[in-house]
Amino acid sequence: MWWHSIIGNVSAGNMGWIIFGFIGQIMFTMRFITQWLASEKAKKTVIPLSFWVYSILGSAVLSIYAIYRKDPVFLLGQLPSVFIYFRNIMLNRKSEVQAANSNSVDM
Repeated sequence: MWWHSIIGNVSAGNMGWIIFGFIGQIMFTMRFITQWLASEKAKKTVIPLSFWVYSILGSAVLSIYAIYRKDPVFLLGQLPSVFIYFRNIMLNRKSEVQAANSNSVDM
């Protein structure tokens, strides 16, 4: 098969892990697509909640894959960012609540 020249002979179990890794990469890539589409719709730069959700899911899956591969460089590049993405969601929610409270006081 043509993919043997790219990935070599891979067992079914390892192929499952490769597919798992690709799924993580696709989820991580989806964050850019959703951000781009949301920005185009708004005609300005926006970062929707889905950007952070895809970031968390993609990084979590890729971190699991990096653990399986025993790749500390890959793991260090992915795992800490999961916490940053969660923190960004928390900051965003806090800002939204404060804006809602400010608007309700003004009325």
